Amino acid sequence: MKNLVILGSTGSIGVNTLEIVAAHPDRYRVVALTAGNNIERLEEQIRAFRPEVVAVVSDAQASLLRARLDSPTPEILCGVEGLMACASHPGAHMVVSAIVGAAGLIPTMAAIEAGHDIALANKETLVTAGPLVMARAAARGVRLVPVDSEHSAIFQSLEGHRRGDVRRMILTASGGPFRERSLAELNQVTPADALNHPNWSMGRKISIDSATMMNKGLEVIEARWLFDLPAERIDVHIHPQSIVHSMVEYIDGSVIAQLGLPDMRTPIAYALSYPERIALSIPPLDLCQIGRLTFERPDLQKFACLKLAYEALREGGTAPTVLNAANEVAVEAFLRGEISFLNISRVIAAVLEHPGDHRLEHVDDVLRADRRARGRARKVIEAIA
Repeated sequence: MKNLVILGSTGSIGVNTLEIVAAHPDRYRVVALTAGNNIERLEEQIRAFRPEVVAVVSDAQASLLRARLDSPTPEILCGVEGLMACASHPGAHMVVSAIVGAAGLIPTMAAIEAGHDIALANKETLVTAGPLVMARAAARGVRLVPVDSEHSAIFQSLEGHRRGDVRRMILTASGGPFRERSLAELNQVTPADALNHPNWSMGRKISIDSATMMNKGLEVIEARWLFDLPAERIDVHIHPQSIVHSMVEYIDGSVIAQLGLPDMRTPIAYALSYPERIALSIPPLDLCQIGRLTFERPDLQKFACLKLAYEALREGGTAPTVLNAANEVAVEAFLRGEISFLNISRVIAAVLEHPGDHRLEHVDDVLRADRRARGRARKVIEAIA
């Protein structure tokens, strides 16, 4: 029996994880859950899975949750301290890190310090603090197993092969809802347009990141730290069918890929059960019915966010932290209707022009760079709104 903590249980990754847990009660038990603002869904999850402890954002939400639950209730905590307590639960074997955005860094680091293996869905943990996270995981003997479909595909394609034989890694991207639109047309898109992803069902922030291809840029940075390859050996190919989830090319010209239907339960289940596999109720992949698998290079003028991510990765230090913070603020502003779609990348570029101190020696350096970048992004948005 593997005891799980799920950070971000009410989001899409958390919900899919609990679906797998429910299908395999002989293998998994939930000991802690954390959630943001969806108290109704969290209440349902508590009743179904009976965790020992949960954490929410505020005291007010904690009081509301206590009032809604029958006795006995789990221990209900709140704030960053509550997240860290759940992440470091002494009875846990693995922590599913699925909080969206930079907010996932601190609890994920707490889980690592507690010696818990990590099923990593929160890419921002490695984007903002990659060298620090990997160093602490190595020191604590913690295994990081990727949950993002692209990184899971690479992880699987590396199995049984020597890392020194890798020539490059190829992350695939659907291209999002605007793959075929011109740059001029992108100036007119609405949040509703951007949220309408053709292949995947995701949260609002990640859907916008997919539409701008910032999501792929963040994944490039994550891959750099997960798999210890420089930016020059991590490529991105647009693959509209979302069947080939990513590939590894070896020095002899062989390319090994992981294929499957676009369903997040597959990489989640692999992370939970690694090195085993467990049965899932997912239809078989019928390549004859699909017929064609196509690939194309991304247009870096149209998808400027991807270009900015590569630049930040090459700059190093806290530049990826600044990139991520500016993006989170710009995406929120776009969803609120304060800026246009194309202005998301313009805000990020403006903030990256003044990144501040690039030193990255401690988590405090990450938090400081994050705060400054968010403040700078808000000022840029005020100037152009």
